[in-house]
Amino acid sequence: MSRSTIEFVLNGEAISLPGSFAGRTVLTWLREERRLVGTKEGCAEGDCGACTVALAELDRSGRLAYRPAASCILFVGALDGRELITVEGLDGRHPAQRAMLECHGSQCGFCTPGFVMALYAHYESDLAAGMAALCDALAGNLCRCTGYAPILAAGAKMFEYPNSPAEGDAARIERLRALPRESLATPGFRAPLSIEELALALEPGTTLLAGGTDLGLAVTKAHRDFERIVYLGRVDELKEIREDESALHIGGAVTYAEAHAALSRLHPDIGELVRRLGGAQVRACGTLGGNIANASPIGDSMPVLLALDAVLVLQHGRSIREVKISGFYTGYRRTVLQPGELIRTIRIAKLARRARFAAYKVSKRFDQDISAVCAAFHVDASGEAMFGFGGMAATPARAPRAEKAYAEKGVDAACTALAEDFAPLSDHRASAWYRLAAAQGLLRKFHGGVSSRALLELV
Repeated sequence: MSRSTIEFVLNGEAISLPGSFAGRTVLTWLREERRLVGTKEGCAEGDCGACTVALAELDRSGRLAYRPAASCILFVGALDGRELITVEGLDGRHPAQRAMLECHGSQCGFCTPGFVMALYAHYESDLAAGMAALCDALAGNLCRCTGYAPILAAGAKMFEYPNSPAEGDAARIERLRALPRESLATPGFRAPLSIEELALALEPGTTLLAGGTDLGLAVTKAHRDFERIVYLGRVDELKEIREDESALHIGGAVTYAEAHAALSRLHPDIGELVRRLGGAQVRACGTLGGNIANASPIGDSMPVLLALDAVLVLQHGRSIREVKISGFYTGYRRTVLQPGELIRTIRIAKLARRARFAAYKVSKRFDQDISAVCAAFHVDASGEAMFGFGGMAATPARAPRAEKAYAEKGVDAACTALAEDFAPLSDHRASAWYRLAAAQGLLRKFHGGVSSRALLELV
């Protein structure tokens, strides 16, 4: 069974839209169709947070979950089965609003709705109230008046106000349960619920949509229209996180926020790297599988996966094959994926005893910035080395000459060999000289036992 209308809730109101709206961004729909103009457009690429909204949904265990989202790169079709909450949906008495008012957290006011909604999602998710957690929650929101101090003060103060969400949460859960559970199938947009339905939906010319944090820019910046989109975010098998004695298995549509805890258990550096992947709005929607499939040479997850020799489980119809990530990329923005094939699971082996590992990200800003160089280093108990790099070549890549030199001759020879492995480009993020020097310096830091967390403390 399937249906052709998008069914969701907007600020408590049940909404049914024809499938023709599915490929539009939520921001344009809110402002142009609903005249809910509290949600602002600042950057149209998920960087500034002015368009932040909150999504409420029932998680895999049936519990209510909240997450922030950048509505400028969120597709309307992805709202199916969820509740969309905008600043107009708050009653003015929510702790986030009261605290912003009392702490004078608004100056020109343009960014204020986005900050309020980011704080709202953080508060309703029952996350930590400490300053570090608040800075992380607000890293995806920019204030051009530089009013961060009172906004952070408001974030701390909102936890002092009592909130009685039980009745409101119960009503929200009932609204979400009342939404149709069939898969969405329109001529231009499909949202299957199972891997079997997904296989049938993958027609030639189909564009796969996971978090949309990259694909959304094709709409807002390149003004592209997609003839057929298949949304992966409701396919149950692609949302699984499974852990066994030897490996972590992450579904292709699992978001960074959902995978963070499990990745952190593999090694703290991985959790720290994921925490710096965009703002909370991006991590709540963006997926590990999407980052891999997009094949960006500066994607931050791939160096870690290369260093850990991760395996990608690919599926086409009912056919499944496995490919190591080291053999996944064939050129700039090109992969071994065949038409109709997708990443079903990412399998990451756990670190063995006495193995050494570290991951580093070098960028101009600490939070929410694209790497100039990203590197991960892994040396097992036998001395075999695996190094993964981003920003050093046309694809994320291993450093085979440096790995061999490190195992046989030591760190000095490995640093010299990096110049044979890579001939990086110069661009506005970093020069070729800087990239190579940074990569060599990070390798020396790893060899010296300096973790990325220790580096942060030193800075």
